[in-house]
Amino acid sequence: MFVAVIVGLVLEPIPGSIIGLLGISVAAGFQLIGDKPSAAVNWALSGFSNSTIWLIFVAYMFGLGYEKTGLGRRVALKLVKVLGKKTLGLGYAVALSEFCLAPFMPSNTARSGGTIYPIIKNIPEIFDSRPGDTSRKMGAYLMWVGMATCAVTSTLFLTANAPNLLGLELVSKTLKISVSWREWFFGILPLGIACFLLMPLVTYWLYPPQIKSSEGADKWAADALAEMGKVSGREIRMAALAVIALLLWIFADTLINPTMVAIIVFVAMILTRIITWHDVLGYRQAWNMLIWFGTLVALADGLKIVGFLQWFAATTSGMMSGLPIMWIVILMVAIYYLVHYMFASLTAHATALMPVFLAAVLTVPEMPLKLVAMLLCYTSGISCLLTPYASGPSAIYYGSGYISRLDFWRLGAIFGVLFLAALLLVGVPYLDWYLALT
Repeated sequence: MFVAVIVGLVLEPIPGSIIGLLGISVAAGFQLIGDKPSAAVNWALSGFSNSTIWLIFVAYMFGLGYEKTGLGRRVALKLVKVLGKKTLGLGYAVALSEFCLAPFMPSNTARSGGTIYPIIKNIPEIFDSRPGDTSRKMGAYLMWVGMATCAVTSTLFLTANAPNLLGLELVSKTLKISVSWREWFFGILPLGIACFLLMPLVTYWLYPPQIKSSEGADKWAADALAEMGKVSGREIRMAALAVIALLLWIFADTLINPTMVAIIVFVAMILTRIITWHDVLGYRQAWNMLIWFGTLVALADGLKIVGFLQWFAATTSGMMSGLPIMWIVILMVAIYYLVHYMFASLTAHATALMPVFLAAVLTVPEMPLKLVAMLLCYTSGISCLLTPYASGPSAIYYGSGYISRLDFWRLGAIFGVLFLAALLLVGVPYLDWYLALT
């Protein structure tokens, strides 16, 4: 059933949300999960109670607020004014924004989807690049740079991605091994920095924008800013609420859940008339995403409930017996990474499979446990771009409409292979050397 839904999402003979609803309807109707009808329907609807899904939904509303108030256009114009002479320069502006926020925001959905995406989505429109026929002018390039850079920063910093912390907690409980922030950072530093610096350029080569030089755009942006006039009260209120959300996401994540922060700010946006409830009801992309992602989360969780994931991990580890140690390390990491195609959540992936893979490596004599544990945890960040449903940010960037369905799957596969190859060919020997040194 899960494979059929994924094939349907790739081919898309009907809208993706309907494919997801069809999948959970058939699974619940035939009670593939649950021993009675009430349990089956509870499972089918479980995805809609997932906190990440609602964080993604509110991230769309943040974008709506930036758009309605004009704040997003103003910020975009300022970026164009400073770095707008070349599209590549705008790509690096997006990447630098990710890099500056990443160490302080453990939710990459809140960071990339709720803070950066709502701003950069306004830049392509300035150059008449919109979802659809004109998306490749500039918008598609900037959106993929944002997605790919999110994957890099989510791996580079321990505190840039919640599943990183969850993974190390599972490592601590299963293997009795602790990894510090410093060890995490220096263990991936050379590879992470190289990927970060190359990402806008590699995207520029593999997914080039049609508008490469925007000579005179800085002067045009300055004139457009002058036409907008002074900052309005609604813009100030939107900016204040965005800053409040950002500060709470950074400094109060142990006191209040990031999703709850987003919902509170969302309600405040309506009460302060930044957006109206009519605006919310009319935002079809957000509601479509809610249905689509909610069904996928439930289906992915169903694989865990019926025992498929545990069987898959046990079978895979059994097939590796007798191989050289480093080959086992590489194969375990590669399989763990690629299995994310079956998941609609980074956290669900770590929760379901990390303990199983760690238990499997414990049975292998002379296995470098800390090495393989850190490598498995590093994949949580880079796997967030594999599919349109791989993570919160991927759903948001795909939902923007700038990157077509086929392009997202193609780019996810290409960059996914590049990241995995870099991790295995460069990251494994470097991390092995670093751990031996320390």
